[in-house]
Amino acid sequence: MSTQRVIVVMGVAGTGKTTVGRLLAEALSLPYAEGDTFHPPANVAKMSAGTPLQDADRWPWLDAMGAWIRERAAAGSGGVVAASALKRAYRDRLRSAAPQAVFVHLTGERPLIEERMAARTGHFMPTTLLDSQFATLEPLQEDELGVAVDVSGSPEDITERALAALSRLRTPEN
Repeated sequence: MSTQRVIVVMGVAGTGKTTVGRLLAEALSLPYAEGDTFHPPANVAKMSAGTPLQDADRWPWLDAMGAWIRERAAAGSGGVVAASALKRAYRDRLRSAAPQAVFVHLTGERPLIEERMAARTGHFMPTTLLDSQFATLEPLQEDELGVAVDVSGSPEDITERALAALSRLRTPEN
């Protein structure tokens, strides 16, 4: 796999997108961006209050993240961004910025993810929104360029599995 590709680490809250995204970026020597930083303040306020976002809330967020992705792809420098990207329509929106973007879908059992969410501190996403995250989730489909990676084990284990899966991924370039 080319290290010049943009990788979107996706999944429901609590799967380790930020941690794994940073580790992937480090392993591949790519720039990293945290998808949450692209949210407008109104979105953060809604989620902090336990209110799920609607699609209308997400479009500006996806477009801002898409601009970052487009810049990385156009520069040929690649990058890694962590973003929930739960619906196919959201991924399609990101893919419109960089058609060859690769998605790493972090997957896991709800009890494990809930336990991890409950243990983290300083994050605006409450565990009460996990049900809405799972209800919204549309896993990667056969025609989407990406891999699914189980989140059991340490962040390093998850990252190793992601790197191995990415190296086996057949792309139009190879």
